[in-house]
Amino acid sequence: MTTAYRIAEAAALLGVSDDTVRRWIDSGRLPASRDGGGPAHVDGADLARLATQLHEAPEPGTTRGSSARNRLTGIVTRVVRDTVMAQVEIQAGPFRLVSLMSREAADELGLDVGVRAVATVKATQVSVDVP
Repeated sequence: MTTAYRIAEAAALLGVSDDTVRRWIDSGRLPASRDGGGPAHVDGADLARLATQLHEAPEPGTTRGSSARNRLTGIVTRVVRDTVMAQVEIQAGPFRLVSLMSREAADELGLDVGVRAVATVKATQVSVDVP
């Protein structure tokens, strides 16, 4: 399954402006395609690679605490599946989140590199939804 994002969607997932995404496309830093001269679309896997490059992990103790109301929209940058479990990594702006879940759950949600996902954070648990 290939996921494509409009410029505004890509910008929101990366936490940058639409103009920044356009400059990255124009400079070749972020590949994009146009269908029949329509608006540019960015492939989800390409966006995930850039998201991983852009944001280094924050220094320990530099992020604020959060409540269960915290929902962080981001892009899946890595999924490791075995026969029972899956490890899903999401880049949400400057935050890298890792969730462990059953492989069945990851498969049912369609979690693959480049897919938009929402992480809900409460204490040490990260729940992942696909909007």
